[in-house]
Amino acid sequence: MTDKNSAHGSRLATLIATSALGLAAAHAGAATIAYVSNADSHDIYVLQLNGDGSVNLVEKVDTGSTVMPLALSPDHKYLYAALRGQPYSVVSYAIDPRSGKLQALSKVPLADNMANIATDHTGRYLFAASYSGNRISVNAIGADGTVQTPPLAVIPTGKNAHSVQVDPDNAFLFASNLGSDVILQYRFDVATGKVTPNVPPSVATKAGAGPRHFVFSPDKRFVYSTNELDGTVNTYAYDRQAGTLTLQATDSALPEGFRSSEQLATADLHLTPDGRFLYATERASNTLTGYRVDTATGKLSRILNIPTETQPRGFNIDPQGRYLLAVGQQAGLSSYAIDPASGALKPLFRYTLGRNPNWVEIIDLP
Repeated sequence: MTDKNSAHGSRLATLIATSALGLAAAHAGAATIAYVSNADSHDIYVLQLNGDGSVNLVEKVDTGSTVMPLALSPDHKYLYAALRGQPYSVVSYAIDPRSGKLQALSKVPLADNMANIATDHTGRYLFAASYSGNRISVNAIGADGTVQTPPLAVIPTGKNAHSVQVDPDNAFLFASNLGSDVILQYRFDVATGKVTPNVPPSVATKAGAGPRHFVFSPDKRFVYSTNELDGTVNTYAYDRQAGTLTLQATDSALPEGFRSSEQLATADLHLTPDGRFLYATERASNTLTGYRVDTATGKLSRILNIPTETQPRGFNIDPQGRYLLAVGQQAGLSSYAIDPASGALKPLFRYTLGRNPNWVEIIDLP
């Protein structure tokens, strides 16, 4: 493996085989585990995240098809992986509580080619959003953790549904429509899984912005959303009683003065667990941008923009807010230490994974 940017850190490593040290640590007790899907090599890497920000390969799981979005059950007993090669489907995995290893339980069809999946907060429903099919779906999840078919509902949306998730209270559902420049707003009935349009049924972005991924603040007062096509992040005030969003501000996710002949491609975003720092990736510039969050007002103040892995589609932050793991679709994985006072990112390690790594989920084992 070659280092494309010396700022990524002084130590390079290549994940080519299971580390005996990593396996021993994974079986010794509580551990932090990261799951990375690799679309083109059709596999999921199960990684142990160590106390110094390094990772060890626990196992590599063959999915047999193009694997992209992942979702965890709320109790972290199950992992769901959407396969975007035909036939479009979802695999339900049981997570071993000692090692984080995956055991495939079932593989069932999904309603379309899904760009994003998520569970509700009870773990009884799986939501999915289809970018190419312009729809979202709702499937029940059985008591054994497996996704059930047929879907309870398949709901037409505007153009290019890209992500879907419930609010923290499990009462409302939201779906970004990248091609229609709206985030759809629904009511969600947890007793039945029924989804109905809210009033108003959507909130608009700037024309041509292209809303993609979104996250709720820990205090449930704000929502942050990447806009893929204009390189920005939106801040919304969230009304928990009405289940509606109100646009408050828009901030750049691009390096200062950046110009590109390519289409901008803002991608993922995540908050630290305490809600004090927000990070977002942009794929045309291959950068990570960090913001300080004013938790009283929701306002973002940019604190950094740094080069990261090539075409950084996905990343995530560990549950303790110590480390950020970013993957590039044309590269590998970089780990960063998060400064708890300033939000600054310190590059630590780089690794080669499978082909086209694109999604990261991280959990603490019990």
